[in-house]
Amino acid sequence: MKDKSSLRKHYLRLLKGQDKEDCLRKSGLIAQKLWANKAIQEAKTILFYASMPGEVDTLAMIKKALFSGKQVALPIVEQNQRKLIPTLISSMEEVHQGAYGITEPYMDPDKEVLLKDIDAVIVPGLAFDRQGHRLGRGAGYYDRFLSGLLEHTTTIGLAFDFQLTESLPIEAHDVRLTQVIAG
Repeated sequence: MKDKSSLRKHYLRLLKGQDKEDCLRKSGLIAQKLWANKAIQEAKTILFYASMPGEVDTLAMIKKALFSGKQVALPIVEQNQRKLIPTLISSMEEVHQGAYGITEPYMDPDKEVLLKDIDAVIVPGLAFDRQGHRLGRGAGYYDRFLSGLLEHTTTIGLAFDFQLTESLPIEAHDVRLTQVIAG
């Protein structure tokens, strides 16, 4: 089994190397599976991530969730405290490029979402295994965030088929997801 650093490089290469049209087509198929998911259908508040180039495209998913009347939040990366702050948005016009080049909402304490109020979290990753473990980018933001969620909160990783593997190297702080949707 490879170490996490080597795996990160491998999966980043695969993500960056895929065709943009293929990425959008597969993202659409993954979105269909996401909307067919009972936990997502029943969720009132969903924390999405704003996808980066090469990742499963979440923009259309975010717009659909907003259009369907769900409360949608995106995380703000708080670098000083190394944490994510889930913040409500009502449109993609309420975002800017923040830390690490990630699209995030503007800071507004009145729009911060309490962890107990989040029904589902859509989680990014470079790779996922069949047991629901994920390989992130290495800073630990999502593992710290996920470890604070209530037990009933659904956590879903979105992946292209090539991001799925039988197993990943796991450490004590790694948080397992409820499920992974791939396409």
